[in-house]
Amino acid sequence: MKSFTALKLVALAASGALALTACGGSTGEEAAGNGAVAEGPVKIGTIQYVSHPSLDAVTKGFKKGMEEAGYTGDKISYDDNNAQGDQATNASIVGKLASDSDIDLVLAIATPSAQAAAQSITSIPVLFSAVTDPVDAKLVASNEAPGANVTGTSDKNPVKEQLELLKQISPDAKKVGIVYSSGEANSAVQVQWAKDAAAQLGLTIEESAISAPSEVQQAANSLDVDAFYVPTDNAVVSALEGLLQTAQTKKIPVIAADGDSVKRGATATFGINYEKLGVQTAKMADKILKGEAKPASMPVETLTEVDLYLNETAAKKIGLEFPAELKDQAIETY
Repeated sequence: MKSFTALKLVALAASGALALTACGGSTGEEAAGNGAVAEGPVKIGTIQYVSHPSLDAVTKGFKKGMEEAGYTGDKISYDDNNAQGDQATNASIVGKLASDSDIDLVLAIATPSAQAAAQSITSIPVLFSAVTDPVDAKLVASNEAPGANVTGTSDKNPVKEQLELLKQISPDAKKVGIVYSSGEANSAVQVQWAKDAAAQLGLTIEESAISAPSEVQQAANSLDVDAFYVPTDNAVVSALEGLLQTAQTKKIPVIAADGDSVKRGATATFGINYEKLGVQTAKMADKILKGEAKPASMPVETLTEVDLYLNETAAKKIGLEFPAELKDQAIETY
């Protein structure tokens, strides 16, 4: 049996004596690896909250990154799971992963899955990805020093720059509509970021909260606005086509928070590349599995570069023409 499994048993025995942090996890020293290096195949349990292109890209990038780090063939196995946006399923999957003594590390993609994993899995490392504000979500004590067995990568998006982009492509826009899920902690955070940025840019934010993806189009229809801003909200992004249809009918632009949403029909964004985010998360996993780092003291990482994505087809449908300087800057044009 590999040494990592033996280490997990020690951590399980000690877990009852560990002090809890603000995010409900262990101190993280026992769960983090303590310098042990796995002797044999590594098993990683993954839980993705819902299927949509951005989160799918994180999963793809993570596995690509693990392969690049040498985890190929029989050196690695995955227990892949998707909650499909259902909280009960999300909790059930986390319970299954928590009870599997062969798993060396859990990857939780998106805030609801990361929160469930952090609350229930304290004896092995948990890496999250595609979480906007890990501190607000109570996943870590701080981004610099997470403090438990949980760390990962954030997809914090440059909201002010994205709203400035709106002003470049639609100077007359004054009211910006945001549809967001009331059940996602990071969505409320992004709405506040948008309000703060809008106040500096002479814009106002109109918001409509939903409780399920099926409500996205109705919520979008209810807003009398000049443009839409779509945060990295899993419920909204999973049902993005409904909002896009409303925007096309109203002849107004949609600024997304990620490039994949622009590919699907949003007008434009300055956004991160989620596949690259997954690769970056894999590099963190490699260090943890080799015992080179511990989640408790491993800072949350973000992508420092954002790219400009434009959808000229979507723009033409609403009568917009992108300025030439934007076209020259774009890394992707659809």
